[in-house]
Amino acid sequence: MNNTDTNTVTRTKTKRPRMYKVILENDDFTPREFVIRVLKTVFRMTDDEAYNKMMTAHQKGICVISVYTRDVAESKAKEATELGKEAGHPLMFTIEPEK
Repeated sequence: MNNTDTNTVTRTKTKRPRMYKVILENDDFTPREFVIRVLKTVFRMTDDEAYNKMMTAHQKGICVISVYTRDVAESKAKEATELGKEAGHPLMFTIEPEK
């Protein structure tokens, strides 16, 4: 006699959360040194990384700083923008969904 029990295993595929880019927007008023300090503080960049990102934004108008989940991206963009505002600078970080 043959036992033909069939076990069905259902696997749930976890969908990765949508990622968001944090973008630095260039302005002609915020001092470069201040932008570098914010990038190092909020985004934990090295001197070289911060300088290169700042220069890219300066030359191209914008620069993607990093990519995070939505909550983290919103939090970091807000924190960085607030640091600029508190110091009297129009420093602006925005987020947008990654394509």
